[in-house]
Amino acid sequence: MSQSEKDTKPREHFASRLGFILVSAGCAVGLGNVWRFPYIVGEYGGGAFVLLFLFFLAVFALPVLTMEFAAGRASQRGIARSYDVLEPKGTKWHWFKWAALAGNYLLMMFYAVVSGWMIAFAVKSAQGAFVGATAAQSQAIFDGLLANPLEMLVYLAIVVLVGTVVCSRGIQGGVEKVTKFMMASLFVILVILCVRSVTLDGAMEGLAFYLVPDFDRLFGGGLDNVMQAVYAAMGQAFFTLSVGIGSMSVFGSFLGKERSIPGEATRVAAIDTLVAIMAGLIIFPACFVFGVEPGSGPGLVFITLPSVFSQMPMGQLWCTLFFVFMSFAALSTVIAVFENIMSFTIDQWGTPRKKACYVNGSLLFLLAIPCLLGFNLWSGVQVPGIGDIQSVEDFIVSNNLLPIGGLVLLLFCTRKCGWGFDNFLAEADTGQGLKFPRWIKGYLSYVLPVLMVIILIGGWIPVIQAWVGLI
Repeated sequence: MSQSEKDTKPREHFASRLGFILVSAGCAVGLGNVWRFPYIVGEYGGGAFVLLFLFFLAVFALPVLTMEFAAGRASQRGIARSYDVLEPKGTKWHWFKWAALAGNYLLMMFYAVVSGWMIAFAVKSAQGAFVGATAAQSQAIFDGLLANPLEMLVYLAIVVLVGTVVCSRGIQGGVEKVTKFMMASLFVILVILCVRSVTLDGAMEGLAFYLVPDFDRLFGGGLDNVMQAVYAAMGQAFFTLSVGIGSMSVFGSFLGKERSIPGEATRVAAIDTLVAIMAGLIIFPACFVFGVEPGSGPGLVFITLPSVFSQMPMGQLWCTLFFVFMSFAALSTVIAVFENIMSFTIDQWGTPRKKACYVNGSLLFLLAIPCLLGFNLWSGVQVPGIGDIQSVEDFIVSNNLLPIGGLVLLLFCTRKCGWGFDNFLAEADTGQGLKFPRWIKGYLSYVLPVLMVIILIGGWIPVIQAWVGLI
């Protein structure tokens, strides 16, 4: 089959509009929402930081998400062919697709491992491992998991198998059907846990910290603290929607022309944000009730919260439900990114779907093993200023490929040498619903690229400082 035949082959679409919204939200909803967001809010003072995050979500991340959906729908292809189809003849925008493919692989090489931790903790919670556990005992359980490569390998295999099997069944019969179930279950569990947490005796103090803006907390640390908070809010707003490496353009390619894209992108962003906000409603009241520091960092989920749940009546149930919720959040992203990788293989080389799934699934399983071993047998492998193997993979994706990919997409959609703003606007506004404002073109062309560069530079500053310190 020639490349032109591949590009004109009919595209499978979602069975429903709800399917598109939930699958796209499932890609965005992940560990960044329910793991990273709460502890960053805790570190930067609560409600005032939440407002800062929502501001940057609207002015920074949402326009880029709209562009990624628009490029996918206009080309009817994922990142493998979207630039090829839309770029002016003779230009080389399509070269970025190889960096995007590498980014998706690198993301799954560590994200699948961390997703396995969530499933492992759900199993351990159901078995009663955290009943009456202190934070030190939870730490010992987590350390024991990291030190056991065979146990982690089993959970990694489960994650990869879920992604491979679901994607092999196609968009409507696999990705859409399973993700809709996961997202519906996720929200049910979220509501149950929120009700349990906010009705604890003494929960109001935690709710006030989280929902009532106190700008003294944000500005009280001086200019340096404010700048760190602004950068953290920008980064969280951008990364939470998973834009930059084509993870969203592939779902735009499965979208019909009935609805305008800004409205659909706003709904996806709203669901993604709602999950993050609700995760905070679970965590902050519980932390304040049981005297836990809300800014205790990445260990908040795996070490602190199990000990918090253990102090509640029916703590085993709440702890198990929490990690089932975390597992669904992680697996919804795994399935979405798997679909992006499979669609790349199908679009670029015309590979049959099942073959693409099994080949890529096997390859991803093998490539994730170094990350897994980086916590035990290969723990001595460290990069100064970055850390272990998992940290290096995360740094390459989060601090480099995502902001670079977002910048490339932004320039592609606003520059005449690319797809161009008029073409983007025409595609984005096709269909019923919210329209994209034309007057925002100047901001997109000149201000937003600068913000992207700030994100990119900011990610490198601590690494360069560490390297300079070694000289």
